[in-house]
Amino acid sequence: MTDGNQQTASVTEKDQRPGGERTVLKNWEAGKTISSLTLRGYDLNKCFMSEPIPDRVFERMQGKSYKKGCTVSRESLRYVKVLHWNDKGKICLGELVCHKSIANDLVEIFKTLFAKKYPIERMVLIDNYDADDLKSMEANNTSCFNFRYVAGTKVPSNHSYGKAIDLNPLYNPYVRKGANGKKTVSPLSARRYADRSKDFKYKIDRNDLAYKEFRKRGFTWGGGWKRSQDYQHFEKK
Repeated sequence: MTDGNQQTASVTEKDQRPGGERTVLKNWEAGKTISSLTLRGYDLNKCFMSEPIPDRVFERMQGKSYKKGCTVSRESLRYVKVLHWNDKGKICLGELVCHKSIANDLVEIFKTLFAKKYPIERMVLIDNYDADDLKSMEANNTSCFNFRYVAGTKVPSNHSYGKAIDLNPLYNPYVRKGANGKKTVSPLSARRYADRSKDFKYKIDRNDLAYKEFRKRGFTWGGGWKRSQDYQHFEKK
């Protein structure tokens, strides 16, 4: 029993040392955290970049975000790597799949957000949630490409083309007010964040740094829509 505990402690300590974290960086294990010490002397260009979809990533996407009948070519998509801070002050490895036309925009936006320690809770491919948008939102996971239709239609969402991103979605929900005055909120667990007059962490509004950075590069914000508001959503056509 004691030997087992000692072995577990040893492995944990080893993983947390800069050498172990360098392996995490090299393999780009998205969702994991690293220390600022690990980044000393490291080429940050390797931490903010886009590339054609690697085979290992495309395999993860099969039957999930890249569904059968997907009309978007693999060649038009890019795999984006970025670093981001969470609200606990930890540096996290993030990943996105997006359309190649916005890949450089995303790299530059998240580079700026990282420099300013803008908090993003989680950023892994939506395939980690079986491409289930609701599950991803409930986990407050920031994501981009997912071949799917606008709810209740056969119209592809802008996420289908990798030209839309949902940022900190749990705290920035989709809100629609019906004719009877009743609000529809998605995800349902985000109802407390539908009231945008309140202050809370991860909140996006027009004073928010992310809002300013996305708008600067020609993205529109779903929070400014008239019939409904999608506070998590930025897109570029």
